[in-house]
Amino acid sequence: MDVEQILGLFLYAVPALITGIIAYYFFKEHTKNEDGRRRFLLKKDLQVDALPIRLQAYERMALFLERITPSKLLIRVNPTSSSKESYEALLIQSIEQEFEHNLSQQIYLSDKCWNIIVAAKNATIQLIRKASLLEKTNSANKLREVLLTEMMERRAPSDAALAFIKEEVKNIW
Repeated sequence: MDVEQILGLFLYAVPALITGIIAYYFFKEHTKNEDGRRRFLLKKDLQVDALPIRLQAYERMALFLERITPSKLLIRVNPTSSSKESYEALLIQSIEQEFEHNLSQQIYLSDKCWNIIVAAKNATIQLIRKASLLEKTNSANKLREVLLTEMMERRAPSDAALAFIKEEVKNIW
């Protein structure tokens, strides 16, 4: 082989090589875009199915927070005796039952939202326990009175959690 044949072969090979490289990158990008498009469509379909379930979870947790608000809880749960200890236990039991009923909703909520809801529940229970420990609280009716007075002076712990839920739902859209 002489130099002219090698040069001729080289001149034929270079355009074929350039065309091959361009085709490779084109198909690589095309495949990448198609894969991204398929993932997007799959995610979109999953969101269409999951969005109503997530919204229902937020609704149920908002209802839970409304139900454990002390002023509403006291109206719904009446004392069975005049004992403040039994009424305190009844209120806390009611909160815990509501919470356990909605426990599965945590898989549809963000971790931060769930932690805020748990903190609101615990703060409400703590509020009831502190009111029960006061010396002026000597009966179930007095416990109700002290709790209602406390709610007039400050916001319920569930109010902050409810505001957070509303903000998180607003960010979904």
